[in-house]
Amino acid sequence: MRRYGSIALFVALASGCACAQKVRPSSAPAKPDAPAERVMVYTVGPGITAPELLHLNISPIYTDKCKKKFDGNVKHSMLVDTTGQPRNIMFLKPLGTDLDKLALKVAGADRFKPGTLDGKPVVVAGSVEVKIQSCVVESKDSAGNTAFSLRLRSVPVQIFGTLAQPPEQAVLSPDVESWKDPEGGAPLLSHVGAGVIAPVVLNKADKVEARFSEEARKKNISGKCLFSLIVDVQGMPQDIREIKKLGYGLDENALAAVNQYRFRPAMKDGEPVPVKIAVEVGFKSW
Repeated sequence: MRRYGSIALFVALASGCACAQKVRPSSAPAKPDAPAERVMVYTVGPGITAPELLHLNISPIYTDKCKKKFDGNVKHSMLVDTTGQPRNIMFLKPLGTDLDKLALKVAGADRFKPGTLDGKPVVVAGSVEVKIQSCVVESKDSAGNTAFSLRLRSVPVQIFGTLAQPPEQAVLSPDVESWKDPEGGAPLLSHVGAGVIAPVVLNKADKVEARFSEEARKKNISGKCLFSLIVDVQGMPQDIREIKKLGYGLDENALAAVNQYRFRPAMKDGEPVPVKIAVEVGFKSW
């Protein structure tokens, strides 16, 4: 029997239990202040042409030796800048699977003939639905260990559209891995507050499920796991670390659920910024 747990921000269902999952800000070094260049953002309409997708240069297509076929549609919002490069790519409708990562790579690899206003290149907002057909491919690493990865088995179909509420202005985000310190120091992160709006979970309880383990169910175990993670500028969870363990197989199940989270990223003055948050996954037997 499945029941809802009492939670603050969002609920995940668990088989045979109520499973509450809370997200709260965690302290982290503030990103150094720097002048942010704001740009005008346009949408396709009278006098404004749509960006034109150029030939997509993708990795080799795999059509055989698939361990499993894995297909789905992922929808993003994006800005196409005046050079034809996609910027500020964010989820609109994620799947909560590794197809999300593959769709981000496809959208990030796109290049366009820029949209124009009266013949001059401008930043244009839009949406893109990426239809992916992939396969799970088995390979060996340098140590001879078996590894599995997702590879495309056909050229992705991309359907471009407009946004219901495009921003009037925006700050073009830096590289998706901008939270990493290239010199190996502390992560370069913002923190929620002082103008930074917290990330928002997009795939809620109906799509993300932390399962109660059989061992915990037999022993009637209840409790909470606590994780820290970084939400990057595209809304993906990164650098997930367990802070508080529960045991009985529940930690692994909670981690699997946290890996499926997809967010609207934290925002500061119209710019997506990486932040560190804490995620609490609670299990309660009934």
